[in-house]
Amino acid sequence: MIVMALLFVVGTRTADFEFGDKVGIIEVIGIITDSKNVIQNLKRFREDNSIKAIVIRIDSPGGAVGPSQEIFREIRKTSSKKKVIASMGAIAASGGYYVAAGTDGIVANPGTITGSIGVIMGFTNYQELLQKIGLVPIVVKSGEFKDIGSPVREMTAKERTILQDFARKIHRQFIMDIVAGRKMDQDKVESLADGRIFTGEESKDLGLVDRLGNLEDAIEWAGRLGGIKGKISTVYAREKKFSFLKYLSGLSTTEFFNRIFHPFLSAQYIYRPA
Repeated sequence: MIVMALLFVVGTRTADFEFGDKVGIIEVIGIITDSKNVIQNLKRFREDNSIKAIVIRIDSPGGAVGPSQEIFREIRKTSSKKKVIASMGAIAASGGYYVAAGTDGIVANPGTITGSIGVIMGFTNYQELLQKIGLVPIVVKSGEFKDIGSPVREMTAKERTILQDFARKIHRQFIMDIVAGRKMDQDKVESLADGRIFTGEESKDLGLVDRLGNLEDAIEWAGRLGGIKGKISTVYAREKKFSFLKYLSGLSTTEFFNRIFHPFLSAQYIYRPA
């Protein structure tokens, strides 16, 4: 299974060479698989004196745990110097909400899909298929659980317990970061963190979102918090394009087939309806 990273960002709504104070906009679009570009853009805007505040525009169902946490941390670091506001588009769920929780304020549309505060680990078992085509997997391992999550055999009860505990711990990290970022009561967050999704309107009533509005409303809020008077100009972070062919060319033949037929073990903060 190949998970494609979709992309943080860009264009310019106003000219890059326009002078004066501006609001910087960084987009988190698609499945979150990497944090590098967002972190670099946050750092650049944080150090740019002409950028008085930042808007994180999120249109993402979430993604990998590590990158979501890294972006959250960098947003928290940035908000100690400049105000950061999240603007939710069509969807900002699971890891998308994790990212938003690190900001100073969240703006959502009434119909934005958000919430989905939880962890998911999915596995596919190819054992019967391999038996039908006459393939016999041979695994040599150094420990009982080294191939935990293997797609070529049944999962044991002990392995399921280990993975369930692992997911619980990652889920706890999600909850505690929401508590810290949103300054919410822990019991309240725990009552909402069962994986269900909410509309933006519901989320505002529940305290997960601060205001209802669109991207322009988020820009206006950020700009005023940043002390900008009058018209608010914006600048978008630069895009780093994703090349699927380049991605494949960087994989060896073995790596390519492993990623398709032997998905790696991973936990995700992602909203993934059946």
